[in-house]
Amino acid sequence: MSRIAKKPILVPNNVNIVLTGNMITIKNNAKILQYSFHDSVLIEYKQDTLFFKPKKDKYDHWMQAGTVRALINSMIIGVTIGFEKKIQLVGVGYRISMEKNHTIVMLLGYSHPVHYVLPVEVTGEVLSPTEIILKSINKQLLGQVAADLRKKRKPECYKGKGVRYFNEKVRIKEAKKK
Repeated sequence: MSRIAKKPILVPNNVNIVLTGNMITIKNNAKILQYSFHDSVLIEYKQDTLFFKPKKDKYDHWMQAGTVRALINSMIIGVTIGFEKKIQLVGVGYRISMEKNHTIVMLLGYSHPVHYVLPVEVTGEVLSPTEIILKSINKQLLGQVAADLRKKRKPECYKGKGVRYFNEKVRIKEAKKK
């Protein structure tokens, strides 16, 4: 049984929650996130607290309740605080820059620059020619954008060159010896 689903979520005062059927809407100022959750989960909203229960006392329903609770907790954190991921480029000649506020241009050792258009919900800020911070209220979307950027040139295992998350440890293999 999931123990995550048994923990209630305390909702901050400045966050508004609207439950309609299997859809939950979380609002804070101009920030709005929506999520349609699984049919096997019941959500109760009482006195600034969210309670999660499965419709039946089955293993699968408890799993869904735990997942829904974790996702909604991330949504509340995203609407109040927000999420950010830092990405760094390691390698000679590797550079990153922003164009038109929503297009990332990366020089990754290819014969052409790599362009990546950010979704509307994600913003980027270039700290140095080799570092960028991505910010968003949607945790899943932010992780997907960071993974897409990393996929353009994964860190290789002999020198560690490539696009990596901040503080990501890349295991370096030893070179072949004669």
